[in-house]
Amino acid sequence: MSLIGKTRVGTAPLLICVVMVTAAGGCGEDFANEPREPVAVELTGVIQPDKVTVSPDQAGAGPVRITISNQTDRAYTVTLEGGSVRERVGPVAPQDTATIQKSLPPGTYQVRAGPDEAVKREITPATLTIGPPRGESNDRILLP
Repeated sequence: MSLIGKTRVGTAPLLICVVMVTAAGGCGEDFANEPREPVAVELTGVIQPDKVTVSPDQAGAGPVRITISNQTDRAYTVTLEGGSVRERVGPVAPQDTATIQKSLPPGTYQVRAGPDEAVKREITPATLTIGPPRGESNDRILLP
């Protein structure tokens, strides 16, 4: 029995020593606090028989997420276009939604809805104005 007691006593100081050395190894390291990208701005869009709307129609540069609802009786392909950006989603079925996610630089963009087949008249596109960049999100809590 005394042999078992000595083994336990000899193991405990060794275990404490290993934990202390491991903990001390992490001290003094410097981690860069890189700025995080701004939080994505949530915009909503609606495809109506005569026009597309996006609200709000202005935002700062950075990540943008546009959720578009098709409130018509036919399917449409949705295009976000401006400058060197061209993002398409669809076709979006009637009464369904689609989402376009993109990091946008400053500029003016159009959100268009068009069917895959030719139509007599085009739906008026929405205009989206992207201004100066938004600030980083380092000081924002509860973000994914």
